[in-house]
Amino acid sequence: MSMKHAWLLIAALLLAACEQARTPLYLPSGEDYPQKLSEWGVLQQRDGQLQPVEGVQPYDLNTPLFTDYAHKLRTVWMPPGSHARYVETRFDYPVGTVLSKTFYYPVDAQGRLLRSEPHGAEAVVLKRGRLIETRILLRQEQGWVALPYVWDEAQREATLDWAGASFDLQLHDEAGEVLAVDYQVPDANQCAGCHEEQAGKGVEPLGPKARHLNKDFAYADGTANQLQYWQNIGFLQGMPADIASVPRNALWSAPREGESLEHQARSYLDANCSHCHNPEGPGRTSGLYLDPATPLSIAYGLCKQPVAAGKGSGDRLVDIHPGAPEKSVLSFRLHSTDPSIMMPELGRSTSHREGLEVIDRWIASLDGEC
Repeated sequence: MSMKHAWLLIAALLLAACEQARTPLYLPSGEDYPQKLSEWGVLQQRDGQLQPVEGVQPYDLNTPLFTDYAHKLRTVWMPPGSHARYVETRFDYPVGTVLSKTFYYPVDAQGRLLRSEPHGAEAVVLKRGRLIETRILLRQEQGWVALPYVWDEAQREATLDWAGASFDLQLHDEAGEVLAVDYQVPDANQCAGCHEEQAGKGVEPLGPKARHLNKDFAYADGTANQLQYWQNIGFLQGMPADIASVPRNALWSAPREGESLEHQARSYLDANCSHCHNPEGPGRTSGLYLDPATPLSIAYGLCKQPVAAGKGSGDRLVDIHPGAPEKSVLSFRLHSTDPSIMMPELGRSTSHREGLEVIDRWIASLDGEC
């Protein structure tokens, strides 16, 4: 064999090894979780981007959870030959499924972090973004496991950090206003606590459900409805034949035609509150249920007196006072940044100005008296 052919063979072997390293990790059981995010093989840095590897699909949500204005790159991978089973409330994902969510902020030419409304993306352009953390949700035989990874300053790798982390950030908006953010990467227990949508039944995915996923996404090969796309590539089975019968939350920041103010507000409360405030969730003892199935009633907070809210009530008498957000406990707690008062309890250090404008406008539009 000539020297040239030997080098070509070595190069081919190295390339094959790199390709193999980018194959997603199948970990159906055990606790030998990778210390480095790259070992999962679901994301790669290529062509100046953080992007999903082949076979890993990006996705987005209609109305997402607010996390101090962080943008999010979401991905899903399922072992070859497996699929999720459609259930309207929550999909049944196969063992080995890996969900990833990378939190980042866009940056300007001066390297300043920008405050802007998040939008779905297939990748993060590294020169125009700062990576903060990536959360992995792994479906194993015994259930789901939540794993937080924190990115290094060089933006080359993220490391498993069971204890979480914190960052003091300055976000700049188009008007020149600077917003100070005490960004908290949750520890593993906090991840599990928020994802326990049914008290005592363990961790569950919150975002990738029918009503959140039922939207168009701009894939590399064209725009398509995410649920239909998943069905076409074999990721999802059992979906209703008529997509119009599948529930759909309002599209945040750009409502579709016919999506009412109430639909927008309830979609926001669904994404930000209902994982806890539902009849089976950790917040069930409050008697306040903000899930889509609960009608607009006392159970949804309408003229409902808060349970053991203490100073969290802000001296307001009911959770939702029709026509008066300034008299509503719900508005008070969503506006607050006091850790002993604010709702949600985790995931933010600042209030979501744009989201609260929708909530307050909706409460103001309600008729009736308490």
